[in-house]
Amino acid sequence: MASRRATRPPITPVSTERLRRMALHAQGLLEQTPFGRGRGAVQRAVERLGYVQIDTISVVARAHDHVLHSRVPNYEPKHLDRLQDAGVLFEYWYHAAAYLPMRDYRFALPHMERMRNFEERWIRSRDTKLMAEVLARVADEGPLMARDFESPPAGASGWWNWKPTKRALEQLFMQGDLMVTGRDGFQKSYDLRERVLPADTDTRMPTQRELADHLLETTIGAHGFIAPKAVTHLRRGQAIRQALTAAIDDRLAAGTLLALQQPCGVLAYTEPERLEGRAPRAPGRALLLSPFDPAVIHRDRVLSVFDFDYQIECYLKEADRRFGYFCLPIAYRDQLVGRVDCKAHRDEGRFELKHLHLEPPRGSNKLLDAGFLPALADAIKRFAAFNGCAEVTVTKVSPGSWQEPVAESLAG
Repeated sequence: MASRRATRPPITPVSTERLRRMALHAQGLLEQTPFGRGRGAVQRAVERLGYVQIDTISVVARAHDHVLHSRVPNYEPKHLDRLQDAGVLFEYWYHAAAYLPMRDYRFALPHMERMRNFEERWIRSRDTKLMAEVLARVADEGPLMARDFESPPAGASGWWNWKPTKRALEQLFMQGDLMVTGRDGFQKSYDLRERVLPADTDTRMPTQRELADHLLETTIGAHGFIAPKAVTHLRRGQAIRQALTAAIDDRLAAGTLLALQQPCGVLAYTEPERLEGRAPRAPGRALLLSPFDPAVIHRDRVLSVFDFDYQIECYLKEADRRFGYFCLPIAYRDQLVGRVDCKAHRDEGRFELKHLHLEPPRGSNKLLDAGFLPALADAIKRFAAFNGCAEVTVTKVSPGSWQEPVAESLAG
């Protein structure tokens, strides 16, 4: 009998330009209002992307707000709060802390189970006695934050040591006994799962194949096509990789998936209808993207599709940084054309471009077209306003010949 792999359909060559536009279109980065406006648009955006990463760095708007601002023009942080209150979104772990669609709750259960069994690498606490006491206090008092454990309650014996208790809260959250009900600033409020989870939520534990199907579908939906390495990023074990291979093979055999040959040599996969007709248009607008934006989070993918070597450098020693502490990738049309290390001086109402690096794509003059500088200035001003800053200042531009034209475009 011939093997399943031996009967795979032929591989379809595809250009990087087509892949770029497929990816940016799927991400909602080619249109002005791809998901509409308001709270409903925020829900649709999170459901399309599959997750929106949460991060604490605040030199500019935090990652989750920045990602949604890039896709929903009238986005406000209160939209996330209201969707979480309504049980439409929940906070958990994707490859990092994230907001996730409640419809996908069951696909977080395998990670919760591994945390409960102490099988994951990053266990927060193994003190089961302390966890039981913390859980009992939440059950008795209602939603609590870590700071509520900083001092012992009246008449308590003094076991509420804050750091171990915070780890216990996080362990209970990670294993699914507690859920986050909201945040005060960046302080999470925890309550019992049964008091937070909507009654109609699907809580069936998925099989490995169901999880693989879910990852395959959501990743293609979010990115337009997939490479298996990106789908299983930071997911441990061979079981999920084998399940994903089986899911891909079955869909190839059924004709619901196509194999693509990228110019870089890496195989990718997409749904046939995504290659039908013309490639999506790439309008002449620019965007400043978050370093944690799903469009740029996978370094290998960004390098192979956009020929753009991007790495966030805030986790590197200062001497090892090439571009700056918190550089934002710059998208223009269907390319990534630079990065800017910037800071919102909110008390001053000033948005500083500490170092703007412009990087024309190899073999392309798109960066130099007449629309680029006005589009870049518009993107910078809009993002500055989102950060509560009315003034934009430019400290340095590379190449230096662009310093004056950039300053003039921002002054216009």
